[in-house]
Amino acid sequence: MSFVRFLMLLSLVVWIGGIIFFAIVLAPTVFSVLPSRHLAGSVVSRALTALHWMGIISGMVFVVTSMIYARFSTGSANPFAARHLLIFAMIALTLLSQYAIGSRMLVLRTQMGVIDDVPVDDARRVEFNRLHHWSTRLETVVFLFGLAALYLTARRLT
Repeated sequence: MSFVRFLMLLSLVVWIGGIIFFAIVLAPTVFSVLPSRHLAGSVVSRALTALHWMGIISGMVFVVTSMIYARFSTGSANPFAARHLLIFAMIALTLLSQYAIGSRMLVLRTQMGVIDDVPVDDARRVEFNRLHHWSTRLETVVFLFGLAALYLTARRLT
């Protein structure tokens, strides 16, 4: 059972740690080092896609291992436990961010070409910025839900 607990915690650490690294290290560094916002945005977009897939896989690993652990320790998988509902919400928000918001942002970036050359009052850039704000908000909620799930999991394991 200790290996199952390890996988549960590892999956959360990978997801939450990835979000922290992305937000605090990767994105700010890329935008401060690369010569254009367009190039930096391309790198960040690619990294965000990888982060989203890490999160989706980590979320599935967590739910499966958590239900196995619960089944063996309490006799019930508890699929509607708060920690599982938080993870389900995290996965749903990540999918929303990747496929609804991210895909629309990609279309806008393609239409605009080099974003540095597009006036800030251009309708496409305004829409891109609006979607970017929503993407950031969703990632923040996923992070906070992840911290809550980690707390509930750690509390349960003691």
